[in-house]
Amino acid sequence: MQETLFCLSVGHLLPFTMSESNSTDFTNPSTFILLGIPGLEAAHVWISIPFCAIYAIAILGNFTILFIVKTEPSLHGPMYYFLCMLSVTDLVLSTSILPKMLSIFWFNSREIDFSACLTQMYFILSFSVMQSGVLVAMAFDRYVAICDPLRHSTTLTNPVVAKIGLALVLRGIMLILPHPFLARRWPYCRTNIIPHTYCEHIAVVKLACADISLSSYYSLAVAFLVIGMDVFFIALSYTLIIRAIFSLPTKDARLKTFGTCGSHLCVILASYIPHLFSALMQRFWHNVALHFHILMANMHLLVPPMLNPIIYGARTQQIRDKLLQLFTHKGT
Repeated sequence: MQETLFCLSVGHLLPFTMSESNSTDFTNPSTFILLGIPGLEAAHVWISIPFCAIYAIAILGNFTILFIVKTEPSLHGPMYYFLCMLSVTDLVLSTSILPKMLSIFWFNSREIDFSACLTQMYFILSFSVMQSGVLVAMAFDRYVAICDPLRHSTTLTNPVVAKIGLALVLRGIMLILPHPFLARRWPYCRTNIIPHTYCEHIAVVKLACADISLSSYYSLAVAFLVIGMDVFFIALSYTLIIRAIFSLPTKDARLKTFGTCGSHLCVILASYIPHLFSALMQRFWHNVALHFHILMANMHLLVPPMLNPIIYGARTQQIRDKLLQLFTHKGT
């Protein structure tokens, strides 16, 4: 049903195909055409305003987090190193999507080179996997800090944190590497029109005139492997954390300890809920307009990078104090 919806959507865009491309009979095109948000072309400039604001906040917020952690020695610990990793993944994700999207909205620059399209696809998917892995690492950090605090400094040493970060990077690189290679090997002989704002994996491979079952099954397997395992380990960590919190003798101690997890829990919800909503909508809500699907696909990738530094800036005392110190120092 999802494939039918996509094909119908592309079918409605065939007049545009003829106008943008000299021929629709080709194999492995040199360029693809990104339509932006089909059906809302007249509003592209207005739609760009909130997306531009999201990008600006994400860039400013995440660079601020990186600067504060780098310049404040008291924040040189596992929790804040993982936060820096999260900020880096957020920056790459935002920059992989927004500049091209804004060029479509502002300058009608819809062409994207075939190799550039696959590169964008790879960066979006691999850093999404890394982002999810960082959330698991942060959950593990909170588990050790609360359930075994005496061993926290000896368990999560700087070399261990570096090895965890390297493992997360390698996982993202290796798991997603087959996606662009498989996409490149398919013949494309129907159209080079992608009704999207970026080179979304399924939107690209569905343009192939070949059996793409291998790409589809591998993509599904990676999604279940990554999201399923990551959510399982996060849930397991917080189950053990909650058990440890409820074993504390006083209510104040329980609230204070649980408060140390507040920022991470908010980030988890901000990351996974939009993704889950978008995935469910694509799978089951087939009557929803195509432009709404595309908007949600963008929001679930772009909103978390904007919210994560805001959440940690608002809920983490050390970061708030450093920010106030910076602004007070500049004011004087």
